[in-house]
Formats: sequence, C-alpha cells, structure tokens
Amino acid sequence: MISIVGIIFTFIMVFGGYIIAGGKFAIILHALPFEMMIIMGAAIGAFLVANKPDVSKSALKGLKKVFGKPKWNAQDYKDLLSLLFAILKLVRSKGMIALEQHIEDPAQSPIFSQYPKIVADHFAIDFICDTLRMMTMSFEDPHQVEDMMEKNLEKHHHEVLAASHAVQTMADGIPALGIVAAVLGVIKTMASINEPVAVLGKMIGGALVGTFLGVFMAYCFVGPFASRMGQTFETEHTFYLVIKAVLVSHLHGNAPQISVEIGRTNVPTKYQPGFKEMEDHLSTVNVG
Repeated sequence: MISIVGIIFTFIMVFGGYIIAGGKFAIILHALPFEMMIIMGAAIGAFLVANKPDVSKSALKGLKKVFGKPKWNAQDYKDLLSLLFAILKLVRSKGMIALEQHIEDPAQSPIFSQYPKIVADHFAIDFICDTLRMMTMSFEDPHQVEDMMEKNLEKHHHEVLAASHAVQTMADGIPALGIVAAVLGVIKTMASINEPVAVLGKMIGGALVGTFLGVFMAYCFVGPFASRMGQTFETEHTFYLVIKAVLVSHLHGNAPQISVEIGRTNVPTKYQPGFKEMEDHLSTVNVG
C-alpha cells in the first residue's frame, strides 16, 4: 500500500509542480507514447538480452513483492521456532534415528504437516531436512555443519538477489536510453528545419521529453523498485538465518529450549515474539 502512495505522491509533486509553474502538459502527453515506446522498449529488450531466462522470471515475480505483503510475518516465525523445537525435542527424547521418517517425506510428517506455509517453502524445508540428514549420518561437527549451512545460504541468497541486481542495472541504463530518444527527436526536428519557429519549438520540446522520461523512470520508479526488491529478499533471508542459528546451537549441545531462545533473538525486531509469549506457545507444541 505504501508503495502505491509513494507513486501517487511522486506524480502529484512532479507534474503538479510543472503545471503550477506554467508548463504546458499537452506537449508531454503528445510525445509520451512514442518516447515511452523507445525508452522502455529498448530497456526491456536489453534486459532480456543481458539476463538468463530464470533471472528474468525471478525479476518479474520480484516486482510483485514491491506491492505485496511480506512473505513471513510474526506468526510464521513463531511457527518456525515451534517446528524446530518439536524436531529437537524428538531428537533429545528418541534419538536421531527417529527423525528419518520426518525428513524423508516432510509433507506426510505429523510434525512438519502442522506448518503448511513453511512446508510450501522448498528452500526452507530442504535446508532443514538436508542439515538434519547430515546429523543422522553422524556428521555432527558444529563448525563443519555451520560452514556447510553458511555456504548453502550464501548460494541461495546470491541466486535470489540476482533479480534485484538485474533490475538495478536496467535502472542505471534508462537515463542513457532517454538521451537516445531525445537525439532521435532532434534528428526528426532537423529534418523539418524549414518549419515555423512555433512548430520547431514543440518538436524540440517533445524531443526533450525523452530525456525527462529517462531520468524520471530510472530514479523515481525502476531504481526504487530494484531497491525495494532487494530489501524484501534480505528480509526473507532472515527466516533462514533463524533456522541456522537454532540448528547450530543444537549441535553445540544446548537443550531445545536454549536453541529456540537463540533463534528467537535472531528474529527481526518487528516480528520477534517475547520470551514469555514464546515459552507459553512452546508448551502447546505437539512433538509427535
């Protein structure tokens, strides 16, 4: 919602100020379709050339995040901590062997199936299950497992952020494409040099709309969209860092309650449950 408010506010301030200053909007409206076709057509074409298909698809999906709600909320973090608590409690009471039926088919697991939103996130589930699977194979050196998890997170984060970097690169190039559109307008004007001054003035004004649109689109829309996408991806990444914190704490020999508390302190402040709130919530968790 706030993004839509920002867009409306930008339009009002920029074009409102232009009109109040005595600017003629008709010139912009006349040139807008042609200049926009040149600038954004070239930008999108260059974007498709510069990026792999999967990056282009990720960027398209990522743009939806600019206007959508955050992927994870306070309840999701409580559910994650509850899920990890149930898993670690099961390990503590029945041993690592009891985990196999749960990590081999999480969708059918009585523990995992209580949290369908987390199960629907393939990376989160694979990250949890792959780490637990290594533990069942007696690969329990905390430092080696932590290093493995860190590299896994780094790879995933790099792949996700590729989309926002691609959009930012597109934003960086749009002002230059605005100049391309403006130069084409000047070429068109020069071909009509024998026209009256009033006609030439409108044609030059239309050409300059290209320069304006290039800068306006880059710094007021495409660039901010890329920045917002990056922030969204960073926020989502924190969810996986909580998983890492809890499992590494377990490998260091801490009790499930302590490991979950360490994970709780890694939850973003906005979504972080209180100590007593989390303690009461964990008392209702079904270990299976």
